[in-house]
Amino acid sequence: MIDLYTAPTPNGQKIHIMLEETGLKYVEHFIRLDKGEQFSPQFLAISPNNKIPVIIDHDGPYGEVTSVFESGCILLYLAEKTGKFIPKQPSKRLEVLEWLFWQMGGFGPMLGQAHHFRAYAPEKFDYAYNRYTNEARRLYQVLDIRLDGRDFVAGGEYSIADMSIFPWCRLHGRQGQDLNAFPNVLRWFESITERPAVAKDLAKLEDKADQMVWDKESWSNLFGSEQYRRKNP
Repeated sequence: MIDLYTAPTPNGQKIHIMLEETGLKYVEHFIRLDKGEQFSPQFLAISPNNKIPVIIDHDGPYGEVTSVFESGCILLYLAEKTGKFIPKQPSKRLEVLEWLFWQMGGFGPMLGQAHHFRAYAPEKFDYAYNRYTNEARRLYQVLDIRLDGRDFVAGGEYSIADMSIFPWCRLHGRQGQDLNAFPNVLRWFESITERPAVAKDLAKLEDKADQMVWDKESWSNLFGSEQYRRKNP
């Protein structure tokens, strides 16, 4: 059994999809980021960066209870645990890891900044607004070129690379992007959306997203002073 500590965000959705695709048994624990639950000593003990997602695998290597944080690492851990969604051939495996790290190092962080400055910043800063909108467009162009003539991002098959990238594309409008401008991405995105495991997860997370409360407390917990105060587990 796996305990999944998560929230309705792209990084959380990656792990929901992977768990549904693999058929592993898991229990969800939704962390109310707006209420500051990510700062509790219990959560910090398994996620020192106070971010979701985190898993606790009660049937880890050698029968040990294993805790894993960082979404890319969790995807890789689950792929290796199940032998699914990562190629065994070294060259294809390397491709998948390249694009997984591309998402973790660029596609997620840069698009996250686009989200913030376009949707959440209390004031509009033209430089930041344009900087991250343009960088998001550049990254979508990279992905569009990569998907030209390919059904999947890497390794010739559906993999953890696709699972890591897909949730960020869901929020393309918030990033100031139109998927019609990236026809290969649009084709790929629509095909991933039709997967039963993905469709099941989309419905589940949308319901949770509606529970978020936006007020001064949530702003402080997500973006303000509470985010930067030193915390120990």
